[in-house]
This record gives sequence, C-alpha cells and structure tokens, in this order.
Amino acid sequence: MKTDSNVPATENAVRSKLRRRSIAVTAIVLLAAGLALARHWMGPSLPGYRLETRPLVQTVVASGRVITISRVQVGSEITGVVRERRVEEGDVVAPGDVLVVLRADDLAAQVRAAEAALSQLERSTRPQAEVALREAESRLAQADREAQRRRDLFERALIARESLEQAEEALIVARAAAEKARLIAAALAPGGPEETQLREQLANARAALEKTVVRSEVAGIVLTRNAEPGDLVQPGRVLFEIARSGDTEILVPFDEENLSRLAVGQRAVCIADAYPDRPFPAELSFISPKVDPERGTVDVRLKVVPAPPFLRQDMTVSVNVETGRRDSALVVPNDALFGIEGDTAYVLAVRGGRAARVRVTLGLRGPSLTEVVAGLEPDELVLAAPSGAVAEGDRVRVREQPLPVSPAPPAATRESRSTSLD
Repeated sequence: MKTDSNVPATENAVRSKLRRRSIAVTAIVLLAAGLALARHWMGPSLPGYRLETRPLVQTVVASGRVITISRVQVGSEITGVVRERRVEEGDVVAPGDVLVVLRADDLAAQVRAAEAALSQLERSTRPQAEVALREAESRLAQADREAQRRRDLFERALIARESLEQAEEALIVARAAAEKARLIAAALAPGGPEETQLREQLANARAALEKTVVRSEVAGIVLTRNAEPGDLVQPGRVLFEIARSGDTEILVPFDEENLSRLAVGQRAVCIADAYPDRPFPAELSFISPKVDPERGTVDVRLKVVPAPPFLRQDMTVSVNVETGRRDSALVVPNDALFGIEGDTAYVLAVRGGRAARVRVTLGLRGPSLTEVVAGLEPDELVLAAPSGAVAEGDRVRVREQPLPVSPAPPAATRESRSTSLD
C-alpha cells in the first residue's frame, strides 16, 4: 500500500489560512467597534448652518386695490325723464361737461311765462301806472284849487257851507287817489318789489330748467353710469360715478401684526395681477388711525406717482413694502430658532463639539432668514430644527447645509418677509 506524503502539508496550509481569516475578521470587528465608539463619543451627525453676513431687505407683503383720492356721485336734483345721455364709462370729463339732459317742456313753459310777466311789467303795467299817477296828481291839483276857491267864496259869504264841504271832500278823495297811484307806481318802478318778485320767479324757473342739464362738477373719469334715454330719474338716484382727477393710490389692508414695521415714506414695489411683468414703484403715504376689529387689519394707502397707464380703478395689486434694509447683516435661518419671545430667541450653537443653548437678539425678520443683532458671531455653527433629542452639552457633529435664499415674496399673503440680496 502506497502512502501520500503531502497530507500533513495540506492540513498545515488549511490551518494557516483559517488562522489568517480569523485574525482579519477579528480586526474588522475591532475596527467597527472602535468606529462606533468614536461616533458615540463624538455625538450624532445633525444638519446645521455656518453663519455669515449678507445684505438683507425686509418687506411686508399684502394685496390691495387701486383707488383715487375721491369719487363723486352725480345725480339729478329734480324728477324727470332722460332725453339724452352724452358720456360712457371711461370717458374723461371736465368741470361743466354735460352728462345727461332731461326732458323739460313744463319747466321751459314756466320760464317763458316768467319772461312774459316781466316783459308785461316793463312794457305795459309800469307805463300805465305812471300815467295813472300823473292823472291822479292832476286831479289832486285841480281839487285843491277848487277847494281854495270855494273857501275864499265862503269867507265872503258868497256860497253856502255845504258847497265848501263838498269841495273839501272832493280834495280828500283826490288826495287819497293820488297817494294810491303813487304807491302803485313805486311798487312797479324799476327795482321795486313787483319787478324784484318777477325777476326772482324768472331766475327760479331758469334754475329749474338748468337742472334738467346734469353736468360734471369735477374733472375725472366716468366709472359707472346708470341712466339711459327714457329712464325716469329722481333726486337721490346716482346716475354717474366719477373718479376725481389726481394722484392714484393703492388701498391695502395690512395685518395689524405688521403695524409696528410700517411708516409713512417707506418705499414699495407694486405688481398688478393683470400685468405681472410690469412692476411699478409706490410710496406709503397714509396709515389709518384705527384697526378693523373684525378683520384684524389696518388700512394703508400708497401713492403712485406717476401712475402707469394700464392701471384701472379697483384693479387688484400686490404690494411689497420695504420696511427695513441692512447692507451687511448676520443672518440665521428661521428653522434654527426656538423659544421666540418678542425680539429674543434661542439657538443651539455648536461650540467645542458640544451643543450650547444661546440666547440671541433678533433684528429684521422674515420667513426664511432673520438678522441676529447679538449673541452669535460670523462663522459659528448652529443646528437646524433643534429637537428634544439634543440637549445642551451633548456632543454633536454638524452636517453643514447651505443658508436658504429667500424667494421673491408671493403676492397673495399678508406677512413680513426678509429677502437676501446675495
């Protein structure tokens, strides 16, 4: 029987290979355990930010509507039927321009009657009164002479007393008639009561006739019309609404929580919803002294000078009012803040590899970035979205994230925003 001399050598090789494999596995396990221990000692890896300075602009955003300084409602002072309408919506009118004409046959007849009465006074009634006065004065003079003659005759006893009394009675009647004629002539004289009354009646008739022509009292643009030929109109009914010419304004209801950030003179950028690619500037000109208790808003007006030609009354406009600006501000993302009270908050800063609860003072604030006025320094690391899993003093490792960049503020919401200009 033949013996294989290579068997011991093969067994030795196998044992050696197994030994090396065991050593390698042990080394890997020890290395993994060491790494795990190192990670545990260094703390968990959490997202965070490295602080830096950058330009910052804070805006308050809201939506409003285009208005004019004032609107004028035009109506008729009398009841009448519309005969003619001369303007349409959008027409530009000046003071005195005719808007609508009412039918006025009865009022025109009243004017003609008043003119006729005045003409009759001047051409007939007054001359007749003057003639009657002269006749009465002549009869008075004659009666006075006759009474004097009979008085002389009676003194010479040439006539009876009865004849003298008749003459004196005739004198009294003539004197009364002359006085009456004098009063009538005075009443009908130029500038007298009769003429004054007739002229007032004529003026009233003409004024009433003039009211049948409805005119614009102001310069502006016709916004609405509510009159057509054949319509019966009455006092109190609005026939036209006119936007008075002048500065164009935007009325914006801002949330009252932004009131402390708003001030007259602040600049704004406006965008009409109908023309989103044509922004235009405006300036805050008025802040209402009261707050709407139902909506929790305060009305603000912004002046637009010059007004773009495409603006229309009641057009919806988005407004971004610049309420603060920093050329260089130390900013922290809002998701790193917690425990916010007024102008103070807390962050978890990473100092010496450990989380440190730091109180900071805030400046300009917005939806993504907020200015830190005190408490932190540039290049410091802070944790994002701190949670209860990390406590002050815990070891942590920071997985750095880029600082967010605030997008252009949307127009449909009312809130304070900070926009980075980098």
